[in-house]
Amino acid sequence: MRPYHLPGTLAAVIVAVASTAQALWPIPTSYQDGKIGVEIKRSDFMIKSNVTSSSVINAAIERYQYLIEHEYFESPYDFNESTLKTSGMLYALEVDVQSAQDVLDLETDESYTLDVPIEGKAVISAKTPFGAVRGLESFSQLIVSNTGRKIIKNAPIKIVDAPKFPHRGVLLDTSRNFYHIDAILRTLDAMAYNKLNTLHWYVVSAFSWPIESKVHPELNEKGAYSLDMRYSYEDIKKVINYAKNRAIRVMPEFDMPGNTFVIGEAHPEIMSCLNKQPNWDKFTAEPPSGQLNIADPRAVTFAFDVLSEYSRLFVDLGFHMGGGSLNLECWRSDPTIELYVRDHPGESVESLMVGWYSQMIGKISDLGKIPLLREEAVLNFNLTAKNTTIIQAWVNEDSVGKIVDKGYRVIASPWNRYYLDCGHGSWLSNFEGNSWCDPFKGWQQMYSYNPLTNITDPEKQKLVLGGEVALWSAQSDETTVDRYLWPRASAFAEIMWSGNIDPITNATRDIAKVAPRLTDHRFRMVARGIMAEPIAPLWCVRHPEACMHAVAA
Repeated sequence: MRPYHLPGTLAAVIVAVASTAQALWPIPTSYQDGKIGVEIKRSDFMIKSNVTSSSVINAAIERYQYLIEHEYFESPYDFNESTLKTSGMLYALEVDVQSAQDVLDLETDESYTLDVPIEGKAVISAKTPFGAVRGLESFSQLIVSNTGRKIIKNAPIKIVDAPKFPHRGVLLDTSRNFYHIDAILRTLDAMAYNKLNTLHWYVVSAFSWPIESKVHPELNEKGAYSLDMRYSYEDIKKVINYAKNRAIRVMPEFDMPGNTFVIGEAHPEIMSCLNKQPNWDKFTAEPPSGQLNIADPRAVTFAFDVLSEYSRLFVDLGFHMGGGSLNLECWRSDPTIELYVRDHPGESVESLMVGWYSQMIGKISDLGKIPLLREEAVLNFNLTAKNTTIIQAWVNEDSVGKIVDKGYRVIASPWNRYYLDCGHGSWLSNFEGNSWCDPFKGWQQMYSYNPLTNITDPEKQKLVLGGEVALWSAQSDETTVDRYLWPRASAFAEIMWSGNIDPITNATRDIAKVAPRLTDHRFRMVARGIMAEPIAPLWCVRHPEACMHAVAA
């Protein structure tokens, strides 16, 4: 077998795209192949496992058995391909798993090996069911159709693979606009096709409270957009179970004390600066304004209720408490807070806010969860949190390094790289300008970002858990979610899986070299029902050497 190396020129990439390694996304850590084509014996090809007690394994085998039987994928690069010669036949795929334990968290082992011989039985070996899920996805991507047959090119194949980062996420905001459950489940399917492992579910915000509450039912009754724009407990459990079977965690975010206008629909008594108009911009980053009154003990009790209820419903260890885009003027203009600060020498709006977060972090920890929050509290207001707290960096790329310098674990989500909602102009009805985060971020911006940039200390590098792309939904809903996410989130997924540096060549990844493989993957996702947007005209896919950026003589 020969080791796989990225070719040196774009033309070489196009020739090599017929190679199996070129079709895999994300590219594995280690890959070796041969030169023999093998055919899948469709009549009796079976996937079997040594573990029958794992619901994750059983569901994955059923899913991929169906996919292998019914998917007929032809690469866009094979449009004029003749009948390929095959010299072997695969009759089965064996999934060998060391343990049926199905705990899914930051410590979960997602590694696997995949051996595809030139005859007989392919084998996936994994330590956990979740590693087996990743191996099954890789095996499925090796299969292409040719003259009605299902074949794997360039066997024998040996893959040894594991992710570089343990947190590889998509933030989906379902509060600004509502997403029906089917769209969320389809997003989870696409995440599995890209080996992403965390759905960061931004459930509620200032705009709506679409999730059922049994403790405070008035929140959903008054805060949902409509009766059919609600998530029941059963809906949430369905999403969590569906995600787990695809090796994906579901981590909720309940953003408090900011971005909470909708709480005021039911409880105005615990709010500050509620829906200030017309000069809302003095009190919030976007309308409608409203923040929980951080000097009111009733607001603390209410927040504890929210954390307690939803920490039971969402089983993941991570619980995100938000903390971004806070407006201090909102609180400074509140007469009750002004009075409180006057009557408590040494207190200020800033100290009240830091105290709020300290209480929330303590509560989340007491509930057995890992607290997450955005960077402002620790970088702008010097909050000292438990070192188990995870900080999400978003303000700029330098934030990641600043956070690890303080000793915290970090998730990288710089808006200038990873915010997928940008580039559609303003959503304010009387404003012709751009949104704050324009322009549009192409897949190239996501692929060329390395969250470890300028972090040279190996111990500090370990604090970088990974990253998240974010789809804020002021201008997105279930009608646009596929094309806004994919294949841009695919580019992000490969960097999160195997790093910014190619593990074989030790060279920084090159967008020109990767474009054909991403195109191939995009076409496969479309074939699987994910309406990922094209990254180039089909003519350029077929004539890539003619569609490169011109270089002045």
